[in-house]
Amino acid sequence: MPVQDGIVNIGIVGLGIAGTSMIPAILEHPHVRLAGVATRNKERLAKFAQDYQAETYFTIDELCKSQTIDAIYIATPTEFHKDHVKIAAEAKKHIIVEKPLAVTLEEAEEMISAAEENGVQLIVGHSHSFEPPIQKMREIIERGELGRVTMIHNWYYNDWLYRPRTPEELQTELGGGVTYRQGAHQFDIIRLLGGGKVRSVRAVTGINDPARPTEGNHTVFLEFENGIAATAVYNGYDHFHTTELTFDIGEGGPLQKATQYAASRRAIKAAVSQSQEAAIKAEAGYGGKRAKNYDGAEKHHPFFGLTIVSCEKGVIRQHPDGLLVYGEDKKYVVPISKKETGRLNVLEELYRAVVKQEKPVHDGHWARANLEVCIKALQSSKERKELLLRYQVPVVDKAAVN
Repeated sequence: MPVQDGIVNIGIVGLGIAGTSMIPAILEHPHVRLAGVATRNKERLAKFAQDYQAETYFTIDELCKSQTIDAIYIATPTEFHKDHVKIAAEAKKHIIVEKPLAVTLEEAEEMISAAEENGVQLIVGHSHSFEPPIQKMREIIERGELGRVTMIHNWYYNDWLYRPRTPEELQTELGGGVTYRQGAHQFDIIRLLGGGKVRSVRAVTGINDPARPTEGNHTVFLEFENGIAATAVYNGYDHFHTTELTFDIGEGGPLQKATQYAASRRAIKAAVSQSQEAAIKAEAGYGGKRAKNYDGAEKHHPFFGLTIVSCEKGVIRQHPDGLLVYGEDKKYVVPISKKETGRLNVLEELYRAVVKQEKPVHDGHWARANLEVCIKALQSSKERKELLLRYQVPVVDKAAVN
């Protein structure tokens, strides 16, 4: 269905944290209109109907049958991405889908094929690489102001594993754990800045809390074909937080000074059941008492951990006002407007792809490559652990020998 008057009418599938977070950007973008929503949560659906003049449905199938909708934003759990993308593609709807693209490469390839066969755009919303500071880093790199890139590092320590989680987020086989969920962001940022194909991936992952049986930390070493080396370090066990190194600013841009050490770990231990924990997370969705107040939020450039780019003639890192550049002769701040956001830029990429026919950067093939790094990191760690077990020297009981 052709887009009318250059306005992309978008419908959201899922009104959890991701779906809710995209609404302010949709309302702000001049060429995108919030046209509909689908969710099985009746309370959220009723509130949405009161708040917006938009179509409401219980299922993605119903939403995709609407003649009003041009594009679908899929903000459902990862294990549903393949089916939901195929439903939208076969209905000739353009698509933004949350990261990671899928759980397996086979699923990813099915999704890419479905989009291409039906002539629709498929964009994956790795919103952190869309953030203006990361985009400006890429611009400085491409202009060659500091020479060739030599190293890229993204290190992030936080409380991810102990924030309220739904069951699938704690099951690796369903795309849960930090390597799938957060590595997808890290590898996306690193690949965008690295400007080349990843040649090798080596990793060590950790599952260190039996009560949260999925990857809670990883250390991943990436080598690009162009010679750039990179590391992605993530630790979600709620001990050290990298906000101590990023001006007390975290994801989304809010100040995040901890009022109490290990508050997240203690709060989760107080939850009496998995269903209670899932209910607590649900309160952060649309209309919930823990939902973010975007209008009242402080405006700072967001920090997805600590990102440092080393070049031949200097180093770049983020700053509350933009970027901090350590050049050969001086250190200086590159100011960046705080008006743009990563999610606004996701929508802009969709708009340009659909209306202007511009090839998107973050298409299905790009997202598949990010997913492949996630999978190879998990495989590399598993192979290393199996090798260590295979060649482990048994401890000799000296008493038995004597």
